[in-house]
Amino acid sequence: MGEEGMRTRKRPCAACIVAATMTWIASSGAAAGGNLDCAEIPQVQTAVAAPEAPVLLRVVGEAAPPRAPAPLSRPEEAGLRPGDAFKECADCPDMVVVPAGRFTMGAPKHEPASSKSERPQRVVAFARPFAVGRFAVTFAEWDACLADRGCFGQRPSDQGWGRGRRPVINLTWHDADAYVRWLARRTGRPYRMLSEAEREYAARAGTTTPFWWGAQASTDRANYNGDLVYACGKKGENRGRTLPADSFAPNPFGLHQVHGNVSDWVEDCWNDSYDGAPADGSAWKDGHCHMRVMRGGAWSRTPKAMRSASRIAFGSDISMQYFGLRVARNIAP
Repeated sequence: MGEEGMRTRKRPCAACIVAATMTWIASSGAAAGGNLDCAEIPQVQTAVAAPEAPVLLRVVGEAAPPRAPAPLSRPEEAGLRPGDAFKECADCPDMVVVPAGRFTMGAPKHEPASSKSERPQRVVAFARPFAVGRFAVTFAEWDACLADRGCFGQRPSDQGWGRGRRPVINLTWHDADAYVRWLARRTGRPYRMLSEAEREYAARAGTTTPFWWGAQASTDRANYNGDLVYACGKKGENRGRTLPADSFAPNPFGLHQVHGNVSDWVEDCWNDSYDGAPADGSAWKDGHCHMRVMRGGAWSRTPKAMRSASRIAFGSDISMQYFGLRVARNIAP
């Protein structure tokens, strides 16, 4: 459970830097929980993907292709490559294809503010690419569901901050599930919630640091409670509300705000550790299923809560001012 109440002469290769850093950490006693002098910590801001990770192709970070929004045809879907973007209806989420590959899920013991629930670290392999929402689901997209008599007729409050391109908030897990079910019916395509493993894989985008851009939190890159610091970082801005979903630069997979702004419900039931978790990246549907997992941190939360590995659980019928959603879609061969 979380700490809150309810409601980037010749430069050395990145892999060499990471390896040297891990060796230094191990020899320093940090892995055993020793205190670190912040001035001594190597400033590694980028990590590289494991050798198995595919190279991204074509249009990462660009707008959706200039086609009228409509469900993809079989040939169009078969022709998708990692980094391609598409949109299947005027009010549907923009989607980006994430590559197949493998990654190490969870946090090492030396990662500041990590917890036992983020361990044991384990290798998760995705046999096929899948699509992920470029942004969190917005109020405009949610309101399209309402207009089509879906989503339980539920009109969640925007807290007076505005709707439109801001991410929808105040969702329960059941609300999030209702939205993806409506989207699947609306398009006739296999939209769904992300699994917890997919959410972390998409957030990391081939990196191994706490945040996709490096080891320190920054309110220049994400929306969180900047009055609080992470590890040896600095204070920043506390905006006190959500920002539009397209704020800040995207990660290497082309996804915006995978850290901060709103937390994403995922499909998985809560489990206290990764012992026994699926290795294929699918959702874990056993455990404490009255509790569901949330990922990504939020505008109101601490920087440690938006780490790639950070996880939190809430009752599936609970809604709060930072509970949102990012969708997934299967890609046929």
